[in-house]
Amino acid sequence: MTDDYLSRIGKLIRDARQHRGWTQSQLAEALGTSQSAVNRIERGNQNISLEMIARIGEALDSEIVSLGYAGPMHLRVVGGRRLSGAIDVKTSKNACVALLCATLLNAGRTTLRRVARIEEVYRILEVLGSIGVRTRWINDGADLEIVPPAELDLESMDTEAARRTRSVIMFLGPLLHRMDRFRIPYAGGCDLGTRTVQPHMTALRHFGLEVTATDGMYHSHVDRSVAPTRAIVLTERGDTVTENALLAAARHDGVTVIRNASSNYMVQDLCFFLEELGVKVEGVGTTTLTVHGVARIDRDVDYSPSEDPVEAMSLLAAAVITESELTIRRVPVEFLEIELAVLEEMGLDHERGREYAADNGRTRLVDLTVRPSKLQAPIDKIHPMPFPGVNIDNVPFFAAIAAVAQGSTLIHDWVYDNRAIYLTELNRLGAHVKLLDPHRVLVEGPTRWRSAEMMCPPALRPAVVVLLAMMAAPGTSVLRNVYVINRGYEDLAERLNSIGAQIETFRDI
Repeated sequence: MTDDYLSRIGKLIRDARQHRGWTQSQLAEALGTSQSAVNRIERGNQNISLEMIARIGEALDSEIVSLGYAGPMHLRVVGGRRLSGAIDVKTSKNACVALLCATLLNAGRTTLRRVARIEEVYRILEVLGSIGVRTRWINDGADLEIVPPAELDLESMDTEAARRTRSVIMFLGPLLHRMDRFRIPYAGGCDLGTRTVQPHMTALRHFGLEVTATDGMYHSHVDRSVAPTRAIVLTERGDTVTENALLAAARHDGVTVIRNASSNYMVQDLCFFLEELGVKVEGVGTTTLTVHGVARIDRDVDYSPSEDPVEAMSLLAAAVITESELTIRRVPVEFLEIELAVLEEMGLDHERGREYAADNGRTRLVDLTVRPSKLQAPIDKIHPMPFPGVNIDNVPFFAAIAAVAQGSTLIHDWVYDNRAIYLTELNRLGAHVKLLDPHRVLVEGPTRWRSAEMMCPPALRPAVVVLLAMMAAPGTSVLRNVYVINRGYEDLAERLNSIGAQIETFRDI
């Protein structure tokens, strides 16, 4: 292996380690080698085998080298280009993964329409396939058919795939009705700091589930004598917590009341799907859900998840940051109304078409045209709240939008321990983002963007924010290790290219 390749590989390993937040000593310990050896590898001064590269990639959860993998590893972005035309919003990532977990409730065949073909979905499909669920793409890959076995083989679960997605935590709700004892791996996903699963355990304890966490696994035992005797009050109004409680309540033969429930878009989609399964859910869109469960579900169902409001916000931000006129079609407007109200106060010039129904017949959609605007920083800070507030996942996009606005914008991302820190990566592209503490950043605008080469942040939304800023920056930028973007967006680079961006996917090796 040439010195040039060794240096390039060493730089990739160093950047991946630093973005994981590890020291050289921590990586050395994970590899069973010395800190000095890691130091030599990162400086390109030591020959390294493909086996060692693979071990390092696994330890850092970073794709250092791809073998036989057709997907992109890096993105090369030629920025400073205007976008134009129209683009459709894809179906919701978070709804699709919840619905895939919900298919474990059903003994019949489930067909999901226009499922997002993203890495997060692929990981869940790998887990489902490993435990005996038959899944196949139909209708030229547009739709997904899921047929469960009579008995699940949890001992054969693909634990590596499970650990790469936080969504596996939503297996707890359906599985507690299928077996008395089972285990699943710890939940993974984005690096967003400490995210406790205790609210899940507290909610599911009402259905007799007790969990012991040891050796990287959740060991679960179900006491069939336990059932909800009063309303379940969630200790966190979280989306996945609410979904887990709904999944458990769906096959509880009785009435379950869930209070302090999330009313967010993916929760509503799950409620609509449960109704297709014969489970009556009252209070959809509110913080109190009343679930009339059924002991057995055996139906052939066909369901279309709605569009993704966070992807819609991503496309809206792309238009604002690049000062473009762009029409974004199939926007689930009821889940973007607060964001649009904030942007209107900042001076956004936009036009909404008439409302129409999504394919699920319930969610309200509009076509939204965004025009170049002179934005002013908002008077109040921008912070997330449970629906109907500013969506937690939409907050990072306001950092890039604030960077092109006149004045100072305070962004308070109180939900996650680390995510606000990643927004400072915009500084490498010319922005002025000051980290006040792990949850607050102050953004000064307007920004004179400049190109840069950098590693992709390990959290999905900040990663896309960096990509959008690169699209605004004149010159050529490189964003490395973009697996995290593929977790949540289908063919994002190609779709942005269709409206005027210039993004090339490539691999070093």
